[in-house]
Amino acid sequence: MQTPDVLIIGAGLSGLATATFLKHKHPDISLLVLEQDDHPGGAIRSHQEEGYLAEGGAHGFLDNCLESRVLVHETGLEGEVEKAPLSEFVRYICLDGKLNLIPQSPLKILKAPLVPLSAKLRVLMEIFKKPLENEPSVAQWVEHRFGAALVPFADAIFTGTYAGDIERLKLQAVMPGVHRMEQEYGSVLKGLIHKLRNRNKGEGGKKKKKGLPAMTSFNGGMGRLPQAMASRLILNQEIMYRTTVGEIEQIDSGWTVRTGQLELSAPHLVLALPVNRSLALLESTPLPAPPLSFIPEARIATVALGFTDKADIPFGFGYLAPEKEDRFALGALFSSQMFPGRAPEGHVLLEALVGGRRHPERLDLSDEEIIDRVYADLKELIDLPEPPVFSQVLRPKHGIPQLEAGYPDLLEWRQTIHRDNDNIHICGFGWQGIGINDMHKEAWKVAKRILTGLHEEGGDELKGIYF
Repeated sequence: MQTPDVLIIGAGLSGLATATFLKHKHPDISLLVLEQDDHPGGAIRSHQEEGYLAEGGAHGFLDNCLESRVLVHETGLEGEVEKAPLSEFVRYICLDGKLNLIPQSPLKILKAPLVPLSAKLRVLMEIFKKPLENEPSVAQWVEHRFGAALVPFADAIFTGTYAGDIERLKLQAVMPGVHRMEQEYGSVLKGLIHKLRNRNKGEGGKKKKKGLPAMTSFNGGMGRLPQAMASRLILNQEIMYRTTVGEIEQIDSGWTVRTGQLELSAPHLVLALPVNRSLALLESTPLPAPPLSFIPEARIATVALGFTDKADIPFGFGYLAPEKEDRFALGALFSSQMFPGRAPEGHVLLEALVGGRRHPERLDLSDEEIIDRVYADLKELIDLPEPPVFSQVLRPKHGIPQLEAGYPDLLEWRQTIHRDNDNIHICGFGWQGIGINDMHKEAWKVAKRILTGLHEEGGDELKGIYF
């Protein structure tokens, strides 16, 4: 029976990042990563075909996260990095059947003719609005604090992030930093003013310069990051593929993991899995039962469409469509504008998103019908004089965890488990967020906890909101 120092279940970004951080700080540590698939990456999957490069999962991450930058350095991927700065690129929102440019600066947003003057003045009234009681949805909260005119914009933001339904997503779950600020200052605007005053002053009263981050990927796609992390681990000694964990058991010296053929034990166990898979494995352990046995997931398909350069694609990242627009696609990324090399010479690549929490039934359609309907939808918004010359529907196996009712209680439960048990570490897709940077930050906390014994919980960081 193998007895490494650390057993990690899952070779997605969370598990591989935890292994990378552990090796970075303690090169001699003995660890073993178990992965049920035949490749690393989890929800990250880059698809290359006919000179096109599309993503079946996340399309990138912002470069404002130290943990992510450390991973890029440790894996030697710095020479493969591609960046699309938010200060140079723009995004669009579909309103009234047409694309409207969204400036990235809050002041420019206020000046833009996106909503009437009365709606802009209503935003200033936020200062006088008391916090809502209980656990409001994002939609309820935005309408209460900023007015109904801004709800479609919030809808677009959280459609792009979670493929979710803002009538179900909970404020405290998706924006814990904003929720904490509201509770502390009684107003988001008051809290932001206070934060900006403090942030703009560094040591000696000097102002700190802080620009917009950049969307980051790699010239071989996002799949390069898990590939590079996994390649640093010795096959069948430090990482095993096609190895499905069927049971975990708490023992005096740590944890035992059983697969189809193996029984493995270690002092430390890391569950680096999506929320629901973690909960299923923990069900048979003596640990206190969680408040939820599962959380909803939203599944989306990425529809990659290649066109000749006769297609007149607006400059920018892409667009998002709020539910009230009744579009077939949730939005689309202008991929070959964001990053070079995503399409053959003389061609462009669009990647549309279909399905989500509100419309899972659309994923039951055939690939051909999805492609036809997406093309028809995009033609109404973008000048596409010719049909696509390339098309592919990417259907990821993994759904996007939805941070809805009960999710904050689930995080509190996890915090209790960590506080009372120093040898099990729960992280992964949907724990404390769904973004790549979120997962890398949690992986760093897990590695630090294993190496130092220090318990560090977070999640109420005030994150920037970018269209």
